[in-house]
Amino acid sequence: MTAQAQRSEPAVPGKPTSASRTTLSHIMTGSDTNLLGTVHGGVIMKLVDDAAGAVAGRHSGGPAVTASMDEMVFLEPVRVGDLVHVKAQVNWTGRSSMEVGVRVMAERWNESTPAQQVGSAYLVFAAVDEDGKPRTVPPVVPETERDRRRYQEAQIRRTHRLARRRAIRELREKRAAEGMDD
Repeated sequence: MTAQAQRSEPAVPGKPTSASRTTLSHIMTGSDTNLLGTVHGGVIMKLVDDAAGAVAGRHSGGPAVTASMDEMVFLEPVRVGDLVHVKAQVNWTGRSSMEVGVRVMAERWNESTPAQQVGSAYLVFAAVDEDGKPRTVPPVVPETERDRRRYQEAQIRRTHRLARRRAIRELREKRAAEGMDD
């Protein structure tokens, strides 16, 4: 994009992290289990994607699609009867992309013990228009020290993601040039 084109685009006002933060809750049932009798990781991943997608859509003011899942960590098993809370917020924004951080908490549906963290994930979403083309998103405005830390950590993850993609592309190009393409 040229400097002139950048000047002609109106500035998009920023949105605070709290503007799109959300929690999705779901009780795990027998149909959610895997062969080990605990909740299938894919069920948790779908809840994570659903919550993150809602946050990305709210922040960007329209459709947003999952571009990547940077990391999904399962800390503890989730069981049938657990009330799972999936908490998500935008950590960082680029021109048309957003990193959404997700924390997965679980508590027994019939007990008054505090929920414990059972997982976490980072997803990247791209805001798209009605034709599926990237569209500009508002900058995220961190509100707390925790939000500022998450923003900085997201920038590190982005740098590593881009460096990894570049290194893989360069390796593939080198192997292709040497006639070693698979």
